[in-house]
This record gives sequence, C-alpha cells and structure tokens, in this order.
Amino acid sequence: MDYVTATIVATGLIFVLMAIGTPVFAALGLSGVLGIVMIEDLDFVLNRLKSFSYHQSASYLLTVVPLFILMGAFAHHAGVGQRLFSVARKWVGHWPGGLAMASVLTSAGFACTSGSSVATAATVGTVAIPEMKRAGYDARLSAGAVAAGGVLGVLIPPSVLLIFYAALTEVSAGKMLVAGIIPGALTTVVFMSGIWVVAKNLSQQQLPVARAGWKERVLSLGDAWQVVLLFVAVLGGIYLGLVTPTEAGAIGAFAAFLMLCFSRSARPNLRRHMYDSFRSAATTTVMIMMTIVGAAVFSYFLSLAQVPQAIAGAVVEAPLNRWLIVGLLLLVYFPLGMFLDAFSMLVITLPIMFPTVVSLGFDPIWFGILAVKMCEIGLITPPVGLNVYVIAGIDRKTPLSQIFQGAWWFVLMEIITTLLLFSFPILVTWLPDNMLGK
Repeated sequence: MDYVTATIVATGLIFVLMAIGTPVFAALGLSGVLGIVMIEDLDFVLNRLKSFSYHQSASYLLTVVPLFILMGAFAHHAGVGQRLFSVARKWVGHWPGGLAMASVLTSAGFACTSGSSVATAATVGTVAIPEMKRAGYDARLSAGAVAAGGVLGVLIPPSVLLIFYAALTEVSAGKMLVAGIIPGALTTVVFMSGIWVVAKNLSQQQLPVARAGWKERVLSLGDAWQVVLLFVAVLGGIYLGLVTPTEAGAIGAFAAFLMLCFSRSARPNLRRHMYDSFRSAATTTVMIMMTIVGAAVFSYFLSLAQVPQAIAGAVVEAPLNRWLIVGLLLLVYFPLGMFLDAFSMLVITLPIMFPTVVSLGFDPIWFGILAVKMCEIGLITPPVGLNVYVIAGIDRKTPLSQIFQGAWWFVLMEIITTLLLFSFPILVTWLPDNMLGK
C-alpha cells in the first residue's frame, strides 16, 4: 500500500479508537502497528516489537519522572501547601481578589516541589477554596483561580511534562527545566494582574481580609523555607552544572522525604502518607511510560512513511513567513486540548511539528515552552479540562459550568502570556543559554 493511504488510514484509526474509549497509548500503538503492516508486513512488525518497548523506555533521563512525582507527593503530605497559602495570604490577601492571588502564588510555590498540574490544583484547592468561600468570593473566581493556578505545575520546574518533551525530542532536559523559570514567573504575574481586574469588576462584594504588618509578613517567609530549599537544591544544582536532572530529582525526593518524616502533622499517619506517595509515583510513571511506548510505535510508522520529512519540506518551501508557520502549528494545540491530555497532545504532534520547527531555524527549547503553554490551556478548557474536574470534586457546591466560566478568564490570560513568550523568545532562552553547566 502506498504511504499516503497508509498514513490516512492509520491516523483515522487513532481518532476512531479514542472515540470508543480506547486509552491513548493503545490507540497510538495499534494504529502504528497497522500502518507498519500496510507498508511492510506482519513479520517485519513482530521482529521490530521484540525489544521495542525496552529501547524506548530504558532511558536514564526518564528515571527523573518518578523522583519528581515522589518529591511533590512527599511535600504535599508534609503540609507544604497549607504553609505556603498562609504566607501568601499575609502578603496579598488584603488586595482586591487577594485570596485568589494568594492561591496562585501558593500554586507557583508548590509547583517548585511538584511536577504535576493535577496535584498542584488538588493541594491548593483543599486549602484555598474554603477560605475564599468564607470571605464571600465569587464562586467562579475562586474555583477558576485554583484550577488555573494548577497549570503552573507543568511549567515551573521540576516539571514532568518538560522532562517528557525533552525525552521525546532528545533536547537537553536541564535546559528545558531551567527555561521554565521565567515563563512560570511571568504566568504568575499575569494571573495576579488578571485577578485584580476581574475582582474590581465583579459586583459581588468580598469581605475584607485583615492587613498583616510588614514585620508579620517578613517573619512569615520563614514558613516557606521548604520550598526554597527544594527549589535551590534541584534547580540551583542543575543551573550551576553541579548535578544532572536525574541526580537533582533524587536529591529533591530525599529532601522532601525527610521533610515528611519530621513533619509533626504528618507523623501520626506517616505510613499511610508514604504508601500514598509511592503509589502515586508508580501509577503516574506507568501511565507516562505506556504513553511513550505507544507514541514511539506510531512515530516509527510515520518515519517509515516519511511523513515528518515530507511535511517539514513542504512547510519550509511554502511562501509563508516562518513565524506565521510556527503560530499556526501552536494553534493546533487549542482544539486538541479540548479532547486530549497534555502528554497525548505532545506525543501525537511532536513527531511532525518538531522537525518542521527545527528546519525553520527556531530554538527547540523555545518551541518546547510554547507547546507546554498550549498544553496548559487544555487543562482548563472544556470538555476534558482535568484541573476543572479536580476542583469540581473539591468544591461540590459550585456547578461545573461556573467553574469552566471562571477558568475561561484565565484562558485569556494564558493567551496573553503565550503571545509575550512568542514575541520575545529571550524570555525563554536567556536562562538556559547562560547556564554554567551546559
């Protein structure tokens, strides 16, 4: 069978399988196997699959995935989220929409200890939403702020999604992690500015929050020492070239483990917290590994059919501005995010988009951050916005439609941030380009 027909049939099968509820990794793997059979034969496929899963998953870099997840789980059970919210509340709680801003700041801080968006949203949501309800906050603003704040978990390092991108594209994992720092900080600032505007224009009045004195604010920073320690240990070591990302993940996970062991609040249920942490790390890692294997099978089929090479060549020769081409590629993530999770979006699109972007002469680190930003948007857009459903599980009195409505305000803020990063690549590339250990 010719390559074009095989590609159309295999790609169409992915969407058919996902429409009937097949897991993404299985849909990708089965479609890839069918495509290879159409191009070659069954014996060729079986011969390649003998050691395929081992070669795709036996990567030293991927060992950092369970370590980052463990670090976040240990930090969560050690009560890091509650202390961070208390600190943030003292600094910005008295501003218009201050508690919503505090939830975003808490999400940014907790993201420094966790590579998961859902874990960040769940941790902050259980602390922040009841506080905002007691203060009379609009339900849309309170739920939307926490759902959107959770997306910082996939951008601010240590981020599992940034490691995933590095593994798929074979770019420097250390540079990818460091590149997320400034965009993460910028996203936090844009979210807080947007909350101020929204809160000023809401008709519902919020109960005033007592303004903490400067002495109390400064002293409260002592409660954030755990986040500072983990951030410096992980990102500082990578930036200075003292450790690899995997070594940094091990250091961070061990430090968070010690924090859990010595936490007074966690000590009565220490065994349960440890079990939950290891279980979370195992299940999430297995999901990611299976996605990588399924995506690799389909990517191998695309390579045999020479699809990435053909598309990259056609795009490079097209009479369009190269910036416009990248912008159009990024727009593809918007509708995909309404139906797929972040990992699935990357594994489906990168085999085609990445060679195109590189052939156009763009920095792959810069494009990776933009791709992750677009995946962030998918986490808060209907109908599959995972973070929104997490918040709906925490705040059962607020209808799902209102949570999505509140999240849409932050989708607009995400678009503004992405446009800034697109227009000024130095915001992404400056830190990784100046790393001491490259």
